[in-house]
Amino acid sequence: MNFSSYGIGMVRELGAGGWRDLLDGRQLGIVTVLAGGVALYATNVYLTTSLLPSAVVEIGGERFYAWVTTVYLIASVSAATVVSPLLGWAGPRGAYLLAFGAFAVGTLVCAVAPGMHVLLAGRAVQGAAGGLLAGLAYAVINLALPQGLWTRASALTSAMWGVGTFVGPAAGGLFAQWGLWRWAFGMLAVITVGIAAMVPYVLTRAQKPNAARAGNQVPVWSLLVLTAAASLVAAAGLQSTLPFMATLLAAAVVLVILFVALDRRSRASVLPKAVFARNPLKWIYLTIAVLAVASMAETYIPFFGQRLGHLSPVAAGFLGATLAFGWTVGEMISASAQVRTVSRVVSVAPAVVAAGLFLAGVLQRDGATVLEIGCWALGFVVTGAGIGMAWPHLAAAAMSVSDDGSESGTGAAAISTVQLISGALGAGLAGVFVNLGGSARHGAQLLFVGFAVMVLCGVVVSVRVFRAGSASEMTDRAGQQAVRIPS
Repeated sequence: MNFSSYGIGMVRELGAGGWRDLLDGRQLGIVTVLAGGVALYATNVYLTTSLLPSAVVEIGGERFYAWVTTVYLIASVSAATVVSPLLGWAGPRGAYLLAFGAFAVGTLVCAVAPGMHVLLAGRAVQGAAGGLLAGLAYAVINLALPQGLWTRASALTSAMWGVGTFVGPAAGGLFAQWGLWRWAFGMLAVITVGIAAMVPYVLTRAQKPNAARAGNQVPVWSLLVLTAAASLVAAAGLQSTLPFMATLLAAAVVLVILFVALDRRSRASVLPKAVFARNPLKWIYLTIAVLAVASMAETYIPFFGQRLGHLSPVAAGFLGATLAFGWTVGEMISASAQVRTVSRVVSVAPAVVAAGLFLAGVLQRDGATVLEIGCWALGFVVTGAGIGMAWPHLAAAAMSVSDDGSESGTGAAAISTVQLISGALGAGLAGVFVNLGGSARHGAQLLFVGFAVMVLCGVVVSVRVFRAGSASEMTDRAGQQAVRIPS
């Protein structure tokens, strides 16, 4: 399927299957493993955030507090870039067993860590395994499920971030309150082993990409440059002086540009070669990047909930979950959108996100009333819904890059790579905005309004996603490419 002729027909093909088709006996096991992997990754992010204060009290290492997240994020970005060659080498079953096994080992290391240095080592292993799980989900959707189910499978998989956002803070808070933070990691390891036990049974018939086409070479130089860029952005978020922040972020941008140049010329690449041709794929990835950057605003929502809204830690945690709630609801509703509505949905998504962030930003003030906090929550729900309404369609479109198995697999795996590196950039920018603001109120306003302005500019790329071919060509393809999934 040539991506240069992507249009309404392709949208119809991607959305042809229903929820019943996705969740019947033939596909349910596969979807459970894919969604379960992402749920583990997401839950672990928020679980650790809730447990870390208690862990630091016991094992020390407070000056390395921020690096617990930094190490995890850098390892995730690095691992996500090797998903495609890993699939070519081990196939879906072997790749998932490796990822789940590593995640369980890393989690157990965190559970028994006697000091911060061991905890950081465990987080690095967790991050690498989590990056694989996030990337494998989209890549194996591409390999193991009918094309008509890709949009809903992408929506269900991404919705696991909503699950993790609720389960992580709740479970972490309870275990921390009981003084059992190590047991929380142990519980996560047990769940990981349980999901891993399903893999040999549900992925036995999943398609393994042809090794010659998939290319089992690791993109070493791209990987090193991308890791360095993520490290610089993470470091920028830890700085207190503006010149040093700006220098680190500028260096990170240069490295991202260098990564694109290297990847374009490398035989072993992270991004599919089609992204550099005259087709919408570059706009799809750029729109994903814009939305991923916007999502990192949620990092500071609980913080400002406590500082400005004087909420309890638990209440502030659930305020932070409102963005993920909106994301999940937006995805589940949008996944069933009518064919001719999809292009408009994707085009306006950044504007919806910007509106939500702006609403929350202009109402930030110290001693906020219940009504004002309710408006914050509404703004964050709208922000999440704007991301969610476009996400499954963008993911399914990226997976439809080509009939060539290597290009489709690379295009699917690159979704998570783009999301993770953009998230790293967004986290760094969030830290810069908050530090520039000085006080909590001004930092909150600058963060949310500043992100709103940036994301609004993303409309320039989102409107170009479905501009491929004339209207008549799109209509013709609509009649030719519709796919029916047997019930």
